Amino acid sequence: MITVEVQPENETLEFGSLNTVLQLLNRLDLRPTEALVVRDGKLLTADRKLHQGDALVVKKVISAG
Repeated sequence: MITVEVQPENETLEFGSLNTVLQLLNRLDLRPTEALVVRDGKLLTADRKLHQGDALVVKKVISAG
């Protein structure tokens, strides 16, 4: 299971099978430019592999201007 905390909503989701960050973003209906994905305090690019047991934070990028 991969656990994902979506911010700023503070919503926690679980996924059974995801291979890459891009697949995660697609499941969340987000483009790579719309969110930052963090694992263990490090930013992940869209091509990074995900592993069972990962705990991720998805921080939606909010434009204020």
